[in-house]
Amino acid sequence: MGRAFWDTDVRSVGPELSQDHAGSGHSVRAMVESVESFPLPGDPLLAVWASALDEAGAWATLWDADRRVVFLTGELRSTYRAMGASIDPPMGVHFASAEIVGFYATTFGGPWASREFRRAWFLEMAASVLADMAGGREELRRVVDPEFADLVDEVLPVSTPPIWMEKIGWESAGRDVTGATVRILINHDDGRRAGTCVLSLGATGMSDLGRLVAAADPRHLARMRVIERADRHPGAILMADLESSTPLARRMSSAAYFAFGRRLVRAADRCVIDAGGIVGRHAGDGVVAFFMAETMGSESAAARACISAARDLRDALPAVAARSDLSDAEVSLRFGLHWGAMPYMGWILTGGRSEVTALGDEVNEAARIEACATGSRTLASKHLIERLDRADADALGLDLAHMTYTQLVDLPTATEKARRDAPSISVSEV
Repeated sequence: MGRAFWDTDVRSVGPELSQDHAGSGHSVRAMVESVESFPLPGDPLLAVWASALDEAGAWATLWDADRRVVFLTGELRSTYRAMGASIDPPMGVHFASAEIVGFYATTFGGPWASREFRRAWFLEMAASVLADMAGGREELRRVVDPEFADLVDEVLPVSTPPIWMEKIGWESAGRDVTGATVRILINHDDGRRAGTCVLSLGATGMSDLGRLVAAADPRHLARMRVIERADRHPGAILMADLESSTPLARRMSSAAYFAFGRRLVRAADRCVIDAGGIVGRHAGDGVVAFFMAETMGSESAAARACISAARDLRDALPAVAARSDLSDAEVSLRFGLHWGAMPYMGWILTGGRSEVTALGDEVNEAARIEACATGSRTLASKHLIERLDRADADALGLDLAHMTYTQLVDLPTATEKARRDAPSISVSEV
């Protein structure tokens, strides 16, 4: 079972890295000052590596010369938390100690929960450890997890190459997945061992990852972390949909309509992200977005951002139409904006998709408002507009003292669902 998830492929692929290579011409002090996630290792060379890896956003761990864990990058720490770890892996202990192995078993699950797997892992890892351990087998027995003690005498020492790779396994979303780690020996210029860099790689190749993240906006990814665990998040809700989409789709070729839809979605997402929001699910020609009070700074800021995003998207429509050889009149959106005091929001991540969704009465009400906004209007609920403070209202050109509202049931464009589900919601055009 061990090799099914941890298949060591030893490859000497180059000389050991020197301090000049690791530092890339920068001073140790300049590199050190940029790291905030964990205290830097005491060894200056390891500190340079730690700083560079952390700045690069790598998944990486550093061991010292005795293979004790001395550093963890912020990105790896964040990933462990996303996997359910309530604490950080312990620092200053051997990488095969009971503390570290227990952390892996709890955090990774899957194969790591198997004693058979852990013992197979130890036998493969311990071969290179024993080869350069000054205290030999007794020292190895002393520092590793007691469940491996009886295996120490079976370990056959193997010389450690400068760089080598292992396949690893863990559990994600209820299934076992595999990845890899690249271990790089770090030596001082005089040949003394400084430590080891353990660089973790994902379960797919960089070309696939590159395609997935090429268009991703770092600001949006940061906001997504707030909702990694589903919870209630008060905020503004934006819903929009393309009017007269069926006749348009019938008139255009499938290829042309697809290209138009892609341009529209990209424009919508850009407007939402630039305004500080989170992009929700895409369904057909529809747009959904959320502007959380906790990420925007206040309820007023979230309400303002929602209205601004709707206006920005409306302003972007002529360019979308022109690129698709359509007239401005052929591309119109109707907008429904609402305030959600208690929507239950979360991030759904599966093997085939990633999307943000929210549940609650106010989400359904936003959909009813949007359906009533025919004629390329932007209807905002009283609940949303009255979240605005005077400064934000003035910035939007809204006079809160003289706003007038109409209940959905009284709108000439009220749909049957709006009359049934949200008749008393008051709205105004913004």
